[in-house]
Amino acid sequence: MADSYVLGWILCSVMALVALCGVVLRRQKWKGISMRTEPLKTVLTSNGECGSADASHADVIIVGAGVAGSALAHTLGKDGRRVQVIERDLSEPDRIVGELLQPGGYLKLIELGLEDCVEEIDAQQVFGYALFKDGKHTQLSYPLEKFHSDVSGRSFHNGRFIQRMREKSASLPNVHLEQGIVTSLLEEKGIIRGVQYKTKDGRELTAFASLTIVCDGCFSNLRRSLCNPKVDIPSSFVGLVLENCHLPYSNHGHVILADPSPILFYPISSTETRCLVDVPGQKVPSIANGEMANYLKTIVAPQVPPEIYDSFVAAVDKGNIRTMPNRSMPAAPHPTPGALLMGDAFNMRHPLTGGGMTVALSDIVVLRDLLRPLHDLNDAPMLCKYLESFYTLRKPVASTINTLAGALYKVFCASPDQARKEMRQACFDYLSLGGVFSAGPISLLSGLNPRPLSLVLHFFAVAIYSLGRLLLPFPSPKRIWIGARLISGASGIIFPIIKAEGVRQMFFPATVPAYYRAPPPVK
Repeated sequence: MADSYVLGWILCSVMALVALCGVVLRRQKWKGISMRTEPLKTVLTSNGECGSADASHADVIIVGAGVAGSALAHTLGKDGRRVQVIERDLSEPDRIVGELLQPGGYLKLIELGLEDCVEEIDAQQVFGYALFKDGKHTQLSYPLEKFHSDVSGRSFHNGRFIQRMREKSASLPNVHLEQGIVTSLLEEKGIIRGVQYKTKDGRELTAFASLTIVCDGCFSNLRRSLCNPKVDIPSSFVGLVLENCHLPYSNHGHVILADPSPILFYPISSTETRCLVDVPGQKVPSIANGEMANYLKTIVAPQVPPEIYDSFVAAVDKGNIRTMPNRSMPAAPHPTPGALLMGDAFNMRHPLTGGGMTVALSDIVVLRDLLRPLHDLNDAPMLCKYLESFYTLRKPVASTINTLAGALYKVFCASPDQARKEMRQACFDYLSLGGVFSAGPISLLSGLNPRPLSLVLHFFAVAIYSLGRLLLPFPSPKRIWIGARLISGASGIIFPIIKAEGVRQMFFPATVPAYYRAPPPVK
């Protein structure tokens, strides 16, 4: 009897030990991320689109559900892909940027079937800009004559816009949106197989897909393994909301060429106006001890148009002052099988021109068109090779908007240098000429005519216009010297930006082999 009890305890102990070893080995196998996963099979849906044959796996994982992530999820979901979106925080974002969508971006929104996302959020139509300098002002209208009356810029609360896109993407049955923090990418033999993430309730899970697209914004903690990030922070924006403010030009963005750097005003609802004060450098006055309020009242307020002054001071007194660093980062990807970067995690430019969302939406259109012929995303190395064309095909739009943002910010900032002063004044006067002199640059800024060569021609036309004013009617040695420094300064502004964007891809994309890359053959 006793022997049978002893034998029973021994058997139970052995079984428990075997079970424990199995659990440990399984955990080690998962932690090592060297697990082998069965290839994901895709099948054609009834309408000829592609979707996953395995309901437990997604075709695409999207990290982040901001503007880029939400729009991409809806776009790929509409094409029949099974999409899993993991977003750090699904509550409505509260940001001071990402509030102005240029007309070129709105056209991309229409192309993606997302134009209704600017409805029911009190979005305001924007028809151009008003430029102010030293008491003078000029109106720059978007060249919208050839477009439908609904086509224009849109300004809105960023959070409301994002929530509308999240709702629309989550309404698709094959798009799963969940809250969680992605902690790492899962890699096996150099191929990204999925992600590890922590859920809202603290559980650590893994998710697998044929393609992982990282869209986790400007603060991305995943981009380092997928690109060579060179982030520059030239300035910060100080954000205010003015209530019941009547701008000098209704339905227009307002740019004040102030000292030391530009000030922006634009409507974000029928009763609210966003003000963004650019503060050069990485250090801003303290909000807590009142330095910021004093700076805004004594340095900034005297430079705003009289029609805005009272509303501006009232907003400062109200105290809801926010700051955000302005980042710029050229796209420098490391093509990685199984993964792709998009949005601000991939590429940033100074937000002065409001071009970020236009670039992101344009990138999504390019990626959608590249992925549409593919029914199978499982061959990661071949897919990676094919998607190298994405980096070339996106360049005309992205590089034009990026270069313009960087160059315009440097030109619009005040400087004690006489050559830079001349360039700044010449830019204002050039745009004030109207006709092709204003329509050309504003069509570039709006994303309606994203041609890099046109950008360079207009930029140096401003420099030559400034040089001509210096040398006429009688050139003097001093003026010739200033003119030489002006041309040198203009070159020093734009050429480094072009170099960072890539001269060949920007101006001669058809000479890049990836430009002609064909879809992988169907197996």
